[in-house]
Amino acid sequence: MRPICFPLPAFLQKISLVFSLCAATAIASPAQTFKNLTNFDAANGAGPYYMTLVQGTDGNLYGTTNGGGTNDDGTVFRITSSGKLTSLLSFDNSDGSNPVAGLALDLSGNFYGTASGGGASAYYGTIFKITPTGKLTTVYNICSEQGCHDGADPYSALVQDVNGNFYGTTNQGGDQGQGTVYKVTADGKFTRLHTFVYAEGVAPWAGLVQASNGEFYGTTSAGTNNMEGSVFKITSQGKFTVVYTFCSKASCSDGATPRGTMVQAANGDLYGTTPGGGDYNSGTVFKLTPSGKLTTLYSFCAQSNCPDGYGPYAGLVLGTDGNFYGTTVEGGVATCDSPYGCGTVFKITPQGKLTTLHRFKETDGALPFGGLVQATNGSFYGTTTAGGPTNVGTIFSLSMGLNPFVAFVRASGKVGQTVGILGQGLTGTTGVYFNGTSAQFKVVSATFLTATVPAGASSGVVTVKAPGGKLTSNQPFRIMP
Repeated sequence: MRPICFPLPAFLQKISLVFSLCAATAIASPAQTFKNLTNFDAANGAGPYYMTLVQGTDGNLYGTTNGGGTNDDGTVFRITSSGKLTSLLSFDNSDGSNPVAGLALDLSGNFYGTASGGGASAYYGTIFKITPTGKLTTVYNICSEQGCHDGADPYSALVQDVNGNFYGTTNQGGDQGQGTVYKVTADGKFTRLHTFVYAEGVAPWAGLVQASNGEFYGTTSAGTNNMEGSVFKITSQGKFTVVYTFCSKASCSDGATPRGTMVQAANGDLYGTTPGGGDYNSGTVFKLTPSGKLTTLYSFCAQSNCPDGYGPYAGLVLGTDGNFYGTTVEGGVATCDSPYGCGTVFKITPQGKLTTLHRFKETDGALPFGGLVQATNGSFYGTTTAGGPTNVGTIFSLSMGLNPFVAFVRASGKVGQTVGILGQGLTGTTGVYFNGTSAQFKVVSATFLTATVPAGASSGVVTVKAPGGKLTSNQPFRIMP
């Protein structure tokens, strides 16, 4: 395999940390049930980047683009499952610019996100709130503190805790200029929880995941004595611990430079990806126990020309069939107009058996930096950063024949707390059960209902008795003390 390097599209080079990609040719193979839903054309957005779509309370999907729109500063958009795209907002730098990550949904149906640039500082980014109709409010201007001690360049999506606070990371800034972890309330009260130093890892790109033990886990993309990043955990009060250091094994066979947000499975283990390292230096899928024991499940580019993919930058999503789904930026089809593969969509079992589901051909998309979301209709949805008729990205769906289910706005709550449940065909629902315990509920629409966490409930799956049949949640709901 002889790597070939190429630069990112111009609209992505506004991001302060610019890098080039290397890829290799690949052999084509039949695709699964795949549909190109729509193409970006710069006017409606360009280059969705490290962005995973999120389902709203109306059943539609929402996301961001890094470029394009009226001012070429990026957009927020909505897309239906059939492919109707609506641009909700074009950033204009004063309210933020060039969002890298996706959005987080709250109980009221609004979204919270980060812009990597713009805002009051003009350069270092914002945290914002946007309604489903496109009304934007700046929650916090990053680099409000002298010397950007609060952070700079937020590249990660936000995650919300049981008390309604949001948590995230910045790629730069802080006391050492190498990134921070922060908490912010919905009304903009900002608390820096941690500032990174090189020995523990620096430059986080990924967001945080709140594990079942209540702590948040994340990754850094560089730093440590091995210079290849780390996994860390942090409490809501800011107690910080390095859990694992990448490149701890010879030739970095355990992976290097993680960029994607991890996901926790029902067994308590965390699963994630690295775009570097592995047996062929083309990336890995790994499993990590909360205490820090790492197992490499798969090393990419296991065959000549990398038909299985090369460089997974996004995290994984746990499907309702118990398997994980993800993307690689490169590898795949040799007939891509570029002299290398344009990326893949894959499925991997918890034991590490990988199946390539789709190989991009550039006409249907290229460079899927973002991850996948499984909507409650059972299908997966994702984006590509390039490719399509104007080479500024696409939105696609992938059906694996999985059944509809219900999902949560937030997968944890306290007894007596109101939680949000997303689904399909919820009108006429006759019962909601938290691990078998009946709960009071209110149907808001065909795609959204609220329920009160009942006394006596224990952590476990939630089931909804809808007119079309019983719907089960895709993950356990965690009852908090």
